[in-house]
Amino acid sequence: MGFQTEFNSVCKFKNEQELYELLEYGRGKMVKQGFRVFPTGQKVIAYTPDNVAVAIVKIVVSIAEINFQGQEVTEVEMQLIRKLTQEESRVQTALADEMFFGEQAQE
Repeated sequence: MGFQTEFNSVCKFKNEQELYELLEYGRGKMVKQGFRVFPTGQKVIAYTPDNVAVAIVKIVVSIAEINFQGQEVTEVEMQLIRKLTQEESRVQTALADEMFFGEQAQE
C-alpha cells in the first residue's frame, strides 16, 4: 500500500463516460485504482484514454480511500476550464507522448 504521485500536468481518463460528462456538463469525476495524489486546486491538462489532450481542468477534490469492496481507490472531482483548440491539442499531445506516455509504453 502506498501513494502514487500523478504528473502535475496530466489527468488521463480511462473511462470515456467520465470524460464525456466533464466536457458536456463542465464538472466531472473520475475514479482511479490505487491511492494517488492529485494536485487539488491546480489546473492540469485532461487526456482521453487514447492519450489525446482535450481540455484544461481544475482539480477540485481528490479523495483516496478503501471502498466497501476493500479496494484502494482515488476519486477526483474536476471543473472544466476550457476545451483546447486543435492546435493546442496537437502540441500538448505530442509533448505528453514524448515526456510521459511514450516512455511508459516502452517499459
